[in-house]
Amino acid sequence: MNTESITIPTKDTPKPHNDKKVLLEAMKYRYATKKFDPEKIISDEDFETLLEAARLSPTSFGMEPWKILVIQNRKIREEMMPYGWGARAGLSGASHFVVFLANKREDITFGSPYADHMLKDIHQVPPEVYDFYSQVYTRFGKEEMKILDSERTALDWTSKQAYIVMAYMGIDSCPLEGFNPADMTRLLGEEHHLFDTRHYGIAVMAAFGYRAETPHRDKSRKPLSESVEWVR
Repeated sequence: MNTESITIPTKDTPKPHNDKKVLLEAMKYRYATKKFDPEKIISDEDFETLLEAARLSPTSFGMEPWKILVIQNRKIREEMMPYGWGARAGLSGASHFVVFLANKREDITFGSPYADHMLKDIHQVPPEVYDFYSQVYTRFGKEEMKILDSERTALDWTSKQAYIVMAYMGIDSCPLEGFNPADMTRLLGEEHHLFDTRHYGIAVMAAFGYRAETPHRDKSRKPLSESVEWVR
């Protein structure tokens, strides 16, 4: 197997410059964009950077139980609108529209073809590490977090992993949960066959592009004194 695309140089990567001001300014600039400029398109290079940032995001046990659909087909976007009341602005105007899929219970059960692919092909763990994973992961899934109790608990866990990969870098965006999961799954999975509904469920969607509006109000957040409690 060619490991060039799956091995990320990490050991000798220099520590990035910690520019606190840039980070905070980026977070202040970002807001849940509701109106996108359809004439402004994200460059291939910038969107590939977003996708690579998603790929580099952490997931529990390194299982990466997610997949991204980038819906650029205008006809399919139009068909999605009746089932995505909160996504219509993004579907009509955003440069790129993304559907985050989360793996179902069958895939995240230890010993499944998907789990074995991640451990043996992607992470290339030796037999003794595989045996260790078997014990720890199975205990985690069945006894501690009980993520394998049902299809619902499994999808809840994998959906959390999908949320982690939503990353932004000065490109406007809006995470979207305002959609009917059953109808959207039927449309994209069963009618258009964009994903296998046996293995995936829709976790969340997001629109990416450039704002065609000025934010209508400043951000309001609880003070850190209410959100954070230090235990010293």
